[in-house]
Amino acid sequence: QVQLVESGGGLVQAGGSLRLSCAASGRTLSDYAVGWFRQAPGKEREFVAAITWSGGNIYYADSVKGRFTISRDNAKNTMYLQIVSLRPEDTAVYYCAAAPDTVVVGNRRGSSHDYDYWGQGTQVTVSS
Repeated sequence: QVQLVESGGGLVQAGGSLRLSCAASGRTLSDYAVGWFRQAPGKEREFVAAITWSGGNIYYADSVKGRFTISRDNAKNTMYLQIVSLRPEDTAVYYCAAAPDTVVVGNRRGSSHDYDYWGQGTQVTVSS
């Protein structure tokens, strides 16, 4: 089993930055990609970004390209989502999730149902 714990969320003004972390425990995430999703109040959970185990494949939703950067440190079993130029519409609960590399490299990276493990989420609130 794998446990994922997100941290780093908070209240920030528009234009600010945050770095979210996702720490994995239980076992190594070898051959597992990690994705970040977010869910705003009253909206469906949406895909934000994903990175494969090696870091060789990285994907972003069009809405966050250029502002969000996903990375991982496998030695620390920790994944990151750096966010700059935050906007009020980025307000949401941010979740990290893990899925086999094949899910992310294929066309299922945006499908939350294909991820095996989820964190509890961290709230990001952006004030205007």
